[in-house]
Amino acid sequence: MGGTRLVIPSIGPASSVQDGGRFGAQRYGLTPSGAMDRLSLAAANCLAGNTQMAPAVEIGPYGASFTARGGAVRVALSGALRSAEISSRSVPWDTSVTLADGETLILGMARGGSFSYLAIEGTIQGEPTFGSFAVNARVGLGSPYPRPLQAGDELSVSAASAGTERRIELPAAGAGPIRATLGPQNDEFSEEAIKLFLESEWKISATSDRMGYRLEGPVIKHLHGHNIVSDGTVNGSIQVPGNGQPIVLMSDRGTSGGYPKIATVITADFGRFAQIPAGTAFRFKSVSMEAAQSEACKFAELLRALPDRLGSIASFDLNVEALQDANVAGAAVSAIDARTWQAADALPQE
Repeated sequence: MGGTRLVIPSIGPASSVQDGGRFGAQRYGLTPSGAMDRLSLAAANCLAGNTQMAPAVEIGPYGASFTARGGAVRVALSGALRSAEISSRSVPWDTSVTLADGETLILGMARGGSFSYLAIEGTIQGEPTFGSFAVNARVGLGSPYPRPLQAGDELSVSAASAGTERRIELPAAGAGPIRATLGPQNDEFSEEAIKLFLESEWKISATSDRMGYRLEGPVIKHLHGHNIVSDGTVNGSIQVPGNGQPIVLMSDRGTSGGYPKIATVITADFGRFAQIPAGTAFRFKSVSMEAAQSEACKFAELLRALPDRLGSIASFDLNVEALQDANVAGAAVSAIDARTWQAADALPQE
């Protein structure tokens, strides 16, 4: 593979190329897929100078490394915090950085979140399927690899421009319960069951994936059994199967389902929910449809205004030759030249 490339020496599971998703074909059973955290995807792409929902690398909880080959590559980082370094120098988060040909960016484990986003200036070369690069490994869709990324993969990318690096100031992540609207089948549960759902502490199971987050907590009982006529689902639909343990449907969900849905995570909180690490306790809070719509409008406005939050990173170039000729240490000494460190009257006279 020639040209400018981003080679992946190492990468953990649950990492793939994702964009804003594929839409317009759910009636045929084609799931949208796309980034689990759209705000972080958009922020990384803004930093890289791309459109907000352009393809990027969604990196799961484990570490990864990326090496530039065939030229310099500019990348940008956002999402769940993790250590980042190039040649033993630390790279700040929510910034762009340029990898010189042969340099490697090393990323550690995610801290306090699950997904980070590595956007690449220009484009990732590939063939979109149904209008999107988004990978759905279960059905073998996505580009340039229709599967999770693996060590040894190479992404054909654009060479870095001569522009300056950028940073972005994002609002503090929301705190508190995950907001959800009740329904559409909350009438399949008693008031006591709904109260138990809203007042209980939940944890995300380690068996969760991009299709659904399985919740660990109390058993939520149905009024009329756990089967309904299959109907449409959305990101954040909270199904309750026969065992009474809720499942929150995520980006690779099926387009329809036959379990009652007790509630739906609101759009504005979906990315925050997706970032909750397995085993971390959280709660739900019921909000009205009007409140959910208002928060969705605020979220859309935040995405629209992301470019206004960009700033340039001040940088300067070192003149290495000038530094070599300058005495930047003041009264510098040489261990092999006594004239630089012994008193003049102690030196032998010539």
